[in-house]
Amino acid sequence: MDTNTIDWNEVWKNQMLKNVGSNPADDYASLWSKRLNAKLFWEITMENDKGRIEKTMNSLPITSKSRVLDIGSGPGVLSILVSKKAAHVTAVEPSREMMSILQDNIKKFDITNINCVNKRWEDVDTETDLEGPYDIVFASYSLGMVDIKNAIIKMISSSSSSVHLYWIAGSNLWDIYSPEIWPVLHGKDYQPMPKSNILYNVLYQMGIYPNVNVSELNYRNRFSSFDEAVEYCIPMYKITNSYQEQVLRDYLKRILKNRDGFLTIEAQTNHVEMWWQK
Repeated sequence: MDTNTIDWNEVWKNQMLKNVGSNPADDYASLWSKRLNAKLFWEITMENDKGRIEKTMNSLPITSKSRVLDIGSGPGVLSILVSKKAAHVTAVEPSREMMSILQDNIKKFDITNINCVNKRWEDVDTETDLEGPYDIVFASYSLGMVDIKNAIIKMISSSSSSVHLYWIAGSNLWDIYSPEIWPVLHGKDYQPMPKSNILYNVLYQMGIYPNVNVSELNYRNRFSSFDEAVEYCIPMYKITNSYQEQVLRDYLKRILKNRDGFLTIEAQTNHVEMWWQK
């Protein structure tokens, strides 16, 4: 096979569309359409995802003068930390409920330098929605765009200095556990999202030769109760009826491990940062 003839953006698109096709939810925003799920995501991420958060914060070249764009900010896990070090942060987030939690956190922590944009990155108008250019543009585990090439082009146009993308190499936690239960829940095979190898080839084909940092990441979701685990996993597994919920409950009873008084789901994955200077 002549790899020079492969359109890697099309490879990304095809794999992403397969993932979307195996998914009964319309998109990421609908995944977090309930405030309870979004709030639980915030709480569990802050408790369980400290390793990834620390790696990401340490890799961003933030100064007190930096203007930063966070694409796919979620409830503000990184935006809030970045705002304490930077001059300004713009947080772009498609989910209304995730954005609501972020706005609550902004008030709670008395933050005055975060601007919120409640849109899909694909729908953002860089002239009217943003306050660019930004010294640092980053997207952390939020690369669910079907047309990743155009998404990256828009990121580059919004940056005056550097772009940082964070993604997965190999299987993540959901890739490990979903193939068994997905057909039972949804009557079709689970299709994983494209990973960092395809992303790198997209960038390379665009004439971008990014710096790449790879590190192991021990991923653990820790829950204080079985019901909390169920509530957290309901949107992840796209549960919409009582039959599916019972299937999920039975499955979680099998895979959850008791560790130090908490119920946990654990997996080892690879955290990848790709970044480049504009």
